[in-house]
Amino acid sequence: MKPLNKYFDHTLLSPLATEAQIIRLCKEAIRYDFYSVCVNSSYAALAAEHLADCPVGVTSVVGFPLGASLSAAKAEEAALACEAGADEIDMVMALGALKDNRKEYVRDDIAQVAAVCYEHDAALKVIIESHLLTDDEIRVACRLAVAAGADFVKTSTGFSGGGATVHAVELMHECVAGSAQVKASGGIRDLAAAQAMIRAGANRIGASASVRIMQEAGF
Repeated sequence: MKPLNKYFDHTLLSPLATEAQIIRLCKEAIRYDFYSVCVNSSYAALAAEHLADCPVGVTSVVGFPLGASLSAAKAEEAALACEAGADEIDMVMALGALKDNRKEYVRDDIAQVAAVCYEHDAALKVIIESHLLTDDEIRVACRLAVAAGADFVKTSTGFSGGGATVHAVELMHECVAGSAQVKASGGIRDLAAAQAMIRAGANRIGASASVRIMQEAGF
């Protein structure tokens, strides 16, 4: 098992986030050697600048938090974020299309962003908002994400009234094992919750409480 710190995408996605807060996020990520910081695309360049001389990566969200943007807009946002320095993209799935069972649209929406990520050698995580889906819909969402070229499936944005659960992570891990990885995100605020997600199969954890969790673990 990898060290606890390397599970974390240290996250700040508040619409009220300031430049000073993003810089502090980066300094915390450097101190704890987290896997990456996760920021809105408008802050990808700032984060990349402050992380340029360290191994901490930059994750940018795309189509966030609703997933209802035009596919071309998601792809363009992903391209601009990668050009600004992001090396991972967390995009929100077209959830309404999934609920409509428009599988081809959902797959194509992801594939357009996946093509951009491939071009820029960036990893792609697809946020499925698992707490808004039935188990069968979670399975469909995971299969479509993998078929479209995703590297990860991710539980939640944290902005739609729910977050990661052990059940969802276990189900997602079962669906994508051997083909993609799982990121648990949303409501993970203490060490016990983080450890439960890891045991359930999470390969990455998105959290704004990463520092507090590391301190609770004795670091």
